[in-house]
Amino acid sequence: MCACLAASLYRKCGKYRNQGVSVMVKVLFVCLGNICRSATAEAVLRLVCSEFDRHLEIDSAGTAAFHIGKSPDKRSQTAAKARGIDMSRLKARQVSTQDFYEFDFIFAMDESNFSDLKYIQPIDAKAKLDLFLSKYGSLGKCDVPDPYYGDSDGFEHVLDLLDDACRNFLKDEILVHEN
Repeated sequence: MCACLAASLYRKCGKYRNQGVSVMVKVLFVCLGNICRSATAEAVLRLVCSEFDRHLEIDSAGTAAFHIGKSPDKRSQTAAKARGIDMSRLKARQVSTQDFYEFDFIFAMDESNFSDLKYIQPIDAKAKLDLFLSKYGSLGKCDVPDPYYGDSDGFEHVLDLLDDACRNFLKDEILVHEN
C-alpha cells in the first residue's frame, strides 16, 4: 500500500499513533439518565464525524440507573430529527468503572455528573475525564443544561451547545493530528 493511501486511511479512522500502533479513538458522553444530553451528544458527534468522513467509537451513559435499556426522550429525538440526526437506535446504559479503561475520553455534561465520575474514576484510568462544554464549548456555558423538565426550546438549546462543542472537539483532538 502506498504511503499516501495508508496515511489517508489512518486519518479517516480517527486514530492516534500510540508507540507506532494506531488505535481507534473512543469517546463516552455521560449525563444523569442517558436519555437527553449524553445521548444527544453521542448522536451529534456521530453526525459531525460523518460530515468530516471520520470514524470514532462513540457511546453514552448515565451516572444513574433510572432508564437502562430505554430509548432517548421523545423530545430529544424530535429536536434531533429536525436537524437530520437519528437517535432511534440508542439505548440508555449506566456508566461503569470499566469505561475508564475502555475509552480515551469521558465527557460529563455537567458539574454534578463530573463529580460523580471523579468519585468512581480508578487511579490508573486510561480515559481523560473532562467537563465537555468547559473544555470544548465556545458559547459561554460550562454545563449542558438538563432540558428534561422544560419545553422544546431547551432541547434545541442543548443541540446548539453540543454541535458547537462536538465540532471543536473534532477539530482540536482529531483533525489536528492530521498535520
